[in-house]
Amino acid sequence: EGKYTVPILWDTQKNTIVSNESSEIIRMLNSEFNDFSSNPQLDLYPEELREDIDSINSWVYERLNNGVYRCGFAKSQEAYDKAIDELTEAFDKVEGILKKNRYIAGEKFTEADIRLFVTLLRFDEVYIVYFKTNTRSVADSPVLLNYVREIYQMPGVKETVNMEQIKAHYYCSHPSLNPFSIVPRGFNFEALLEEPHNRSNM
Repeated sequence: EGKYTVPILWDTQKNTIVSNESSEIIRMLNSEFNDFSSNPQLDLYPEELREDIDSINSWVYERLNNGVYRCGFAKSQEAYDKAIDELTEAFDKVEGILKKNRYIAGEKFTEADIRLFVTLLRFDEVYIVYFKTNTRSVADSPVLLNYVREIYQMPGVKETVNMEQIKAHYYCSHPSLNPFSIVPRGFNFEALLEEPHNRSNM
């Protein structure tokens, strides 16, 4: 009867939860299972970039990853205005960085990109409508659209994306926001991600 959350990293031998904190799980999967990995040389948290990654994760989480929720669940106009101002500023900051750098922490793909990607992937189809984050749009930003395209088109990433399931989960999970569980049709953002990106030229 208790509350459950995802993601969860589960120990099948001890039948217990190892962690349900995504920031911890991504670090564990990066290094603790290399003996079983098909790509053990991949390091998404390289030593030389850790300070930069941690710094980026900090403000991206507060203003974008969690910022969309701060907008969507704001209980007052003042709280919403503060959250949407910070989110818009962070969106523009990300766009500015990615105009110059191929990835958010420089020229190497890291965990900071994964953490940013999952929010940008949902932004237009879910957050703009559901959480009122309509000051910006990924589809209207050539820089961010091509950035999301590149990551989406990396081997194995597209197969993890089910936009219909993402939309159904969000729009049907909060009766206070959407009491009749109506899922907006949208404009098929995922189809835009199938088009070629231009990030290889950077």
